[in-house]
Amino acid sequence: MAIYTLPELPYDYAALEPVISPEIIELHHDKHHAAYVKGANDTLEQLAEARDKDAWGAVNGLEKNLAFHLSGHILHSIYWHNMTGDGGGEPLDKDGVGELADAIAESFGSFAKFKAQLTKASATTQGSGWGVLAYEPVSGRLIVEQIYDHQGNVGQGSTPILVFDAWEHAFYLQYRNQKVDFIEAMWRVVNWQDVAARYAAAKASGSLLLAP
Repeated sequence: MAIYTLPELPYDYAALEPVISPEIIELHHDKHHAAYVKGANDTLEQLAEARDKDAWGAVNGLEKNLAFHLSGHILHSIYWHNMTGDGGGEPLDKDGVGELADAIAESFGSFAKFKAQLTKASATTQGSGWGVLAYEPVSGRLIVEQIYDHQGNVGQGSTPILVFDAWEHAFYLQYRNQKVDFIEAMWRVVNWQDVAARYAAAKASGSLLLAP
C-alpha cells in the first residue's frame, strides 16, 4: 500500500499566470511531483524487501533514494501552498502576518535584506536545488538555506516555511535559462498567509531537544 500520495493543487493550472504558465504548473505537479511520490513509495517497498531477505548490499543507494524522493515530495507539497495568485509584496501587520514580519526583521535586519539573501541563495544554487526560509528551533530564529537537489546544506531540525524551487523544470519552458528572472518573479506570488501559518506552527512545536 502506498504511504505517500500526490496532493491536489490548491488552485487551477492558470492561477499563477503570468508568473508561472499553466503548462509548467501541470507538468511540474502531475509529472515531476508525482514521480517523487512514486519514487518514495517504491524505495520503501525495496527497503522492506531488503529487511525480509536480510539483503543489505544496496542499502546505501536505497537510503539516498529515499531521502531524495521524500524530500522532493515534502518540498513540493509546501511549494504549491506557498504560492497564490493574490500574493506578493511583503508580510505586513495590517494583513495579519505581523509576527512573521517581526521575525524576518529580527533575523535578517529587514525584509529587504532577507529578500536579497533568499533571492541570491535560490538563484545561485549549483545545478538543481532550492532556496528555503526555515525556522531553526535551537536558536528560535529564521534562517535561509540553499538546498542542492532536495537534500544538501540543511540545518538538522530546521523546518521549511517558504521554498523557492530552482530546478529547471520549475521555469525553463517559460524563462529559458534565466533563473534569476524566475526567482525575482516568484516574489509576486508568495502566499504570506501560508508562510505565517507555517512559522506559527513551527514555533509552537517547541525547541529541538539537544540533551535529555
